[in-house]
Amino acid sequence: MPYCCQCGQKVGDRDVFCGTCGTRQPQCSPVSDYLHGISPRTASLLCYIPIIGWIVAIVVLASARFRGDTRVRFNAFQGLYLFVAWLIVDWVLSPLFSFPHLWGPSFYRIFPALMKAAIFGAWIFMIVKTAQDELYKLPILGELAEKSVSEQR
Repeated sequence: MPYCCQCGQKVGDRDVFCGTCGTRQPQCSPVSDYLHGISPRTASLLCYIPIIGWIVAIVVLASARFRGDTRVRFNAFQGLYLFVAWLIVDWVLSPLFSFPHLWGPSFYRIFPALMKAAIFGAWIFMIVKTAQDELYKLPILGELAEKSVSEQR
């Protein structure tokens, strides 16, 4: 319930004037949806942009427009989980393999780079699949995304 802009007393949602002091109340315009011009396919595509797609995925998941669209929400969750996999490789595996005396001199640089290349390839693969309007579940991340979408219904 809103309050009067002059005296602070409670006013109704549709009141034009305050009942206590008589001050005219500013009329709030309804909040417009910031994703009104984006198609579901485009929103799904943007969730798979490497490195920065997580921002779009969070915006899509928070928007009222795609709240009921399970396909777009699935792609947003799967894009988020791909980014989390990237972070795990970058922040956990890369430092772990930075000790050459444990793994050998050539292996310690190749494994994290191969993992990053695989995740980057998964991003590109998902962009292509989403552009062709196909719903594709990645092996582990797709199941997590499907579970996340089903828990929010």
